[in-house]
Amino acid sequence: MNTIDLEKTPLREVNQRLQGLPAETNERLWKLTNPHGEHACAVGLTAPIEVHIEGHIGYYCAGMNQKAKVVIHGQCGVGVAENMMSGEVVVKGTASAAAGATGQGGLLVIEGDAGTRCGISMKGIDIVVKGSVGAMSAFMAQSGALVVCGDAGANLGDSIYEARLYVRGKVESLGADCVEKKMTPHHLAKLARLLQAAGVEADPKSFKRYGSSRKLYNFHIDNVDAY
Repeated sequence: MNTIDLEKTPLREVNQRLQGLPAETNERLWKLTNPHGEHACAVGLTAPIEVHIEGHIGYYCAGMNQKAKVVIHGQCGVGVAENMMSGEVVVKGTASAAAGATGQGGLLVIEGDAGTRCGISMKGIDIVVKGSVGAMSAFMAQSGALVVCGDAGANLGDSIYEARLYVRGKVESLGADCVEKKMTPHHLAKLARLLQAAGVEADPKSFKRYGSSRKLYNFHIDNVDAY
């Protein structure tokens, strides 16, 4: 394992080193110590490596990730895994607002709670939150899945497109155009795979599914109050 102490090595140098690794590298396991809440740590990774961040981290950690697995052994700030393309990001603690924002692929696992607007404008990423999520989660979510093993705050799925939302606990309220939907065998199978991938032992049948009622796709005067 390659270990880098962020108290001794500037973050810019660390990111450049990790970003410069070729896909066929033999240096696949990395540990970053003493992060002390640094922002934009382990961003833009494109090699199939595994990076363990030992401690709390700041904004936009593991943003734009491709192929890499990033594990955060602590809490993280706003926008973890923002615009993630592929690979996996695991947060062992809680995450602040906008976790997985605009993510286009890959898997984000948050073992604690996530703040407001989790999965905002998600475009293909799968997000599994073992705790609860805050208000406006999955706002304008376009595709992908958000799985919440706890509760969801107000206005879940506001202005949602075709993303799939699965919530095991209580939902404070649903946002514009978001409705509860039938859980079909297809959705149960998809949810089971996501739970297994995230290491969650839970019965998919204990979740409810939410998605778009498709009333806001095209303007209609009868729906004007929903805009």
